[in-house]
Amino acid sequence: MSNDNNKRHFHNITILVDNDSWILPYANELADDLAIDHHCQLVRNADDIETGDVCFLLGCTKIVAKELLARNQYNLVVHESELPQGKGFAPMSWQILAGKKSIPVCLISASEQVDSGKIWLRDIIVLDGNELHDQWRAKQGDTTIKLAKKFVENYQELTANEQVGQTSTYPRRSAKDSELDINKTLAEQFNLLRVVSNKNYPAFFVKDGIKYKVEVSRDE
Repeated sequence: MSNDNNKRHFHNITILVDNDSWILPYANELADDLAIDHHCQLVRNADDIETGDVCFLLGCTKIVAKELLARNQYNLVVHESELPQGKGFAPMSWQILAGKKSIPVCLISASEQVDSGKIWLRDIIVLDGNELHDQWRAKQGDTTIKLAKKFVENYQELTANEQVGQTSTYPRRSAKDSELDINKTLAEQFNLLRVVSNKNYPAFFVKDGIKYKVEVSRDE
């Protein structure tokens, strides 16, 4: 006989996206999916976090105060690296630049020290090596939804584990990091072209003191 009827369902779930992040459409999709069986709402400001069971902090750029985190039993973050390695900024971009085709993903507890919380769930994003920004972002967004839903559905059977191993941290990326080297081939810089965003941080190169913007897309 199934024990599903004995599971305690969450009464209240909040999803916080505190900026106009690429994750926003996926956060909306997650909120719609969870709202089928739970009270769930997407908020754009940490002050609007509801008192409840779990809060997913997705793509957030601001530190959420302790008193706001205390409104929920679980506060969870998705981070794309083999934690504790690869804490910090833009882990997907840095690993794609390094040529990785298998990107670890962790669902972790929000913690006072960034990306240092206990790990609840793990997954892997598998890349072919030809995905541009929008394609690998889609895989990242789908994996975020998958992990969040898996936690909600199975949290009573899950155990959070401390991070173990050597720690490393990725630095913040800036528009300057999208610069192409005109003395290198496109093949040598293809992974850089994969991580740039035509809209927000396009590729560019400088020749004879003039800056040229480069847009890259797949010809379908």
